[in-house]
Amino acid sequence: MAELETLLAAHEDDVFLPGTLARLDEREEFPDDAVRLLDDAGLPAHYVLPPDGDFSETVRLLRTVARRDLTVAIAHGKTFLGSAPVWVAGTPDQAARLAERVRAGEPVCWGLTERDHGADLLASEFAAVSDTDAGEGGDAGGWRLTGEKWLINNATRSTLVCVLARTDLAGGGRGFSLFLVDKQRLPKGSWRNLPKVRTHGIRGADISGLALADAPVPADALVGEEGGGVPVVLKTLQLTRTACTALSLGAADHALRLARDFASGRELYGRRLADVPHVRRILGRAAAAALTAEAVSALSARSVHTLPGELSVISALTKAYVPTLTQQTLASLGELLGVRGFLTSPPGGGFAKLERDHRICAIFDGSTVVNRAALLNQMPRLARQLSRRRAAAEGLRAAADLSAPLPPFDRDRLTILSVTGCSAVQVLPDAAERIRAQGPPQAGPLIDRLIADFSRLEKGLADFVPVVGGLPSTAFGIAEAYERAYAAAACLLLWLENPSLHTGRLGTDGLWLRACLTALLGADDTEVFDTLADVLLAAPAPEFTLWGAAV
Repeated sequence: MAELETLLAAHEDDVFLPGTLARLDEREEFPDDAVRLLDDAGLPAHYVLPPDGDFSETVRLLRTVARRDLTVAIAHGKTFLGSAPVWVAGTPDQAARLAERVRAGEPVCWGLTERDHGADLLASEFAAVSDTDAGEGGDAGGWRLTGEKWLINNATRSTLVCVLARTDLAGGGRGFSLFLVDKQRLPKGSWRNLPKVRTHGIRGADISGLALADAPVPADALVGEEGGGVPVVLKTLQLTRTACTALSLGAADHALRLARDFASGRELYGRRLADVPHVRRILGRAAAAALTAEAVSALSARSVHTLPGELSVISALTKAYVPTLTQQTLASLGELLGVRGFLTSPPGGGFAKLERDHRICAIFDGSTVVNRAALLNQMPRLARQLSRRRAAAEGLRAAADLSAPLPPFDRDRLTILSVTGCSAVQVLPDAAERIRAQGPPQAGPLIDRLIADFSRLEKGLADFVPVVGGLPSTAFGIAEAYERAYAAAACLLLWLENPSLHTGRLGTDGLWLRACLTALLGADDTEVFDTLADVLLAAPAPEFTLWGAAV
């Protein structure tokens, strides 16, 4: 982590110079030099999850890149998304071969979406037929792939692409399979890259596509079982949705730095902008939101190792919550920056690029609505588990203790539905009472409000009845309330399990915890936000963080 930060800081005058990246963005050019620097630094090795990869470290490293430029982070980090299906379902030999190529810096992409079907994977037309069915001249046990994948990040640059293909004409949940296709091994004329698609944000990224026509691939291109593609995709999304929080955390870091520098260096009516009470309140609330998002991301990323059986819930609510909260934070800081937040050239151009680049983060790997719908589909089970107050205490404690060693990732514990619910939400009342008993004392009134909100959530869950054929709009309010409960639990658990977070300017008198809970509860405590703004304005570090202070 520290080594990557030092390396990137050393290159802020060349390949990571904001002006250089802005010019590439204007010309819609891929940031080749920045990506090459990350390859040379060994970042791709952190995209290899088994057997001893640390997923939480991968998230923190991607955040380090994202706080400088989201286009670079998205372009480089896509290799993890493309590789993840193999970590979830590939054979040991497939995983070993892919790991070697990923570590060498070969880009990998994930081909799920199609031009006419978008995120409706069960409507996909991209097809694979076994060579036995394809006729003479086939490779025994091999497959022939035909169709297009479109709006794929790194589709043109990648040498390897993991594609979802229809292997049963009838389709359905068992009618699709995953294949890891090596473009370098495909016969000439059997495939072609589709043109780059112009986008509003991340303009320099390689958002393009791939078309195959009766392209032969060997038997060992199949990832997982034939017909197992959709379940593998759903399990893989549990990893990739959680990884996406790195992009939002980096965006928040970047935005807070720009707003801090602007407020510190700007005078209004004879006094520093940073001394205006309303501005300080905006900065303090934004800082609280960023720390809350970080708490959620930290707990969720570590849960990949310690609570994999709950990831179907954790990943959905995390992906819905963190990018949405971050986009709201960017909006508030944009208002503070005023006209400078809309400039595409110095002195304020960095924020305009950042804000439009981040918008895609809420859409990646399932939009906010898609993830909330996935959460609501499990809500009856979550309500039952919540009423029982049961929790996987050991796994939750290991996830919350940011200095505790993590067990190896165990893909066999991933499930489509969580049998144990969501332990963090289920222990929230107990964690709140522990905070009330152990301190900080100033958090007492906030704990009272939190418990009252939790009681309303419980009642809403008890009254929730799934509707055949769709979800009523009111149901999404329940999903949002559940996300906030998880966020509050993440803050409480991190405070309880990390004594190192009780010290320093952020920890004294429980400042960060009080600020996060105040923001989560929609309260308006001028004193706590003003004090947090002081800490932000004085922060010398490139990131405003809890995570780094605890490990």
